[in-house]
Amino acid sequence: MFGLDSYTGIIVGGLQQTLLVGISAMVLALIIGISAALAKRSSILILKYIISFYTATIRGIPELILLLMFFYGLPTLVQDVALGLGYDIILNFNPFVAGIFTLAFIYGAFSTEVFRGALDSVPKGQIEAARAMGMTHSQTFFRVQLPQLIRFAIPGISNVWMLLIKATALVSIIQLDDVMRMSKVAANATQKPFTVYLFAAFIYLLITLLSSFLQKYMEKRYSVEYG
Repeated sequence: MFGLDSYTGIIVGGLQQTLLVGISAMVLALIIGISAALAKRSSILILKYIISFYTATIRGIPELILLLMFFYGLPTLVQDVALGLGYDIILNFNPFVAGIFTLAFIYGAFSTEVFRGALDSVPKGQIEAARAMGMTHSQTFFRVQLPQLIRFAIPGISNVWMLLIKATALVSIIQLDDVMRMSKVAANATQKPFTVYLFAAFIYLLITLLSSFLQKYMEKRYSVEYG
């Protein structure tokens, strides 16, 4: 395929790592996002300031810089601090784990704003009615807010996923065998960089197209349930 001979399979093999990193990071990003969005609505002022600082700062820094800081910079910083305290340690992060947690931390900030907007979209009258019926805060959230929150958040979360799955290409710089790293190997071996990277682009495009179809299905499903 594409004149790449056996290297097509190598590139496609990297897709497994790409999807594992992307899906794992997205799950963690959603957990961070919903937790931070709820914290941002908290009456604890310092907590609101911390979350606001987190979302504003992380969304303003390129993903590549954060990935390099976490994977290369943080271990060095910890080692230097430990050395200053009289401890000689060697700290190395697993590329797979580092890639997941860095992307989750970054896109958790984007997810926070999506969930915050979705929470604001739930009619306050319904929340007040639930509370008047004697529901606790947790019952109100899970029975009234969460089902509608999902519906309002689907478009935004889908956009976050699209950005995240494309950003997984950055993990190749920390030696993770994803689509991009395998593509680089194939490009060097075959001396056909345009063809190789065109094939890699096709893979990412296919993922985003399938994701778009899933988004439309989810939007349609929730529109029927709440239509």
